[in-house]
Amino acid sequence: MSSSSSSSSLTHSITLPSQPTEPVNVPGIVFARGPAVAVLILLESDDGETYAVLTEQVRVPTGKIVLELPAGMLDDDEGDFVGTAVREVEEEIGIKLRKEEMVDLTAFLDPSTGHRIFPSPGGCDEEISVFLYRRQVEQETIRQLQGKETGLREHGEFIKVRLVPYRELWRKTADAKVLMSIGLYEMAQRVGLVPRH
Repeated sequence: MSSSSSSSSLTHSITLPSQPTEPVNVPGIVFARGPAVAVLILLESDDGETYAVLTEQVRVPTGKIVLELPAGMLDDDEGDFVGTAVREVEEEIGIKLRKEEMVDLTAFLDPSTGHRIFPSPGGCDEEISVFLYRRQVEQETIRQLQGKETGLREHGEFIKVRLVPYRELWRKTADAKVLMSIGLYEMAQRVGLVPRH
């Protein structure tokens, strides 16, 4: 598949399996967002509970306040997915992560996927790398993070940090990134790619 873009259009030519030698132009409208990252942060408290760290923010397209994974778009052409993930978590949550402690859950996907998730492949070119970060913490850390106000105000970010018990996470939000990360994490644990918590 090849693609080209200009300020007003994006076109793709793709070779279909049924016509292996002739590229076909595929019509459609694309919402171009580009590559992004999301981080599933799991804090294992000394009280025995594991908490997922989420952001709570107004999302104009949905008309709702949404609980989401910390996430962000790649801002440069360097393709530093891990660095972007670390930076977004610091901006949105206020936690400093170390690159070497991040686990790329999308790296476990079949190579044919490009090791990325496409949340809306019928309308958007966005591709997401999902990372896992786990840490053991004291209950006091959980209390300090819950409800903390963060975000880059100068960029219009008004974020509250919310911690949700991991066992309840799948029911607490309709954010696709959260639900995809749960699936990746649970399957990676099941097949032994990530240790169980």
